[in-house]
Amino acid sequence: MSGKLLKLGNKIKNLRKQLGISQQKLADILNISRVAVTELENNRRQVKTNELVKLANYFDVSTDSLLGLSKEPVVKLEKYKKKKTIRATIRINVPQRNIEKFKEVFLYIINKVGAKPNIGQAVIYKLLYYIDFNYYERYETQFMGATYIKNRYGPTPVEFKNIVSQLVKAKIVEEYKSKYFQYPQVKYLPLKKSDLSKLSANELEVIDDVLNKLSDMTAKQISDYSHNDVPWLTTNQGKAIEYESVFYRTPSYSVREDSEDI
Repeated sequence: MSGKLLKLGNKIKNLRKQLGISQQKLADILNISRVAVTELENNRRQVKTNELVKLANYFDVSTDSLLGLSKEPVVKLEKYKKKKTIRATIRINVPQRNIEKFKEVFLYIINKVGAKPNIGQAVIYKLLYYIDFNYYERYETQFMGATYIKNRYGPTPVEFKNIVSQLVKAKIVEEYKSKYFQYPQVKYLPLKKSDLSKLSANELEVIDDVLNKLSDMTAKQISDYSHNDVPWLTTNQGKAIEYESVFYRTPSYSVREDSEDI
């Protein structure tokens, strides 16, 4: 048995547990038996091509990532201000100031709209993206300055899991698994309010504008919406979305904060 197969079996099991779904649920998604899922996770069964595609789509990762052909982004949270660098493996150093902004914005979002049934991790990813990129477009300077990767289902902030895990450990946020219709959902319960003194009037205005326009969208709706965004369209799959791309505008693109299609 190859090391690659062993790694794939472990990845499938870990991704399934991260989403909090059962082996039977994954079996239904792949249209195979629960026993077959057990064999996959224990590296006793090869993954078929159509199953690999289904797994990548469901877990929102690339097939190359599942097979270990591409590296996952490495996120390092710095205690002191340093420049953010993106190398071949997308190693990201995040300044402490940006981390604090990210935390406050995340707390503000879940305090204000987190109770809505559609607001899970997937929707929050897109809300953070639009807040960061709309702010940059309006003021030509970074707000949270998070790094967003172009994934199949929309922009993904690579710092999110590390930063939110800090909030969970500090008992500032509670994470729990839920369902929205038949789909698994990760939701967040705020255990404290955001410190508004750390957010400027301009920052709050952009946050509220994005929440008012987009927070009623489902994960599917906001994902589809983000796929028409200029930064998304001008970025290769799996790559970091450049902030400057908000200015790559053509007459046919009108999908940012000034759009009437929201």
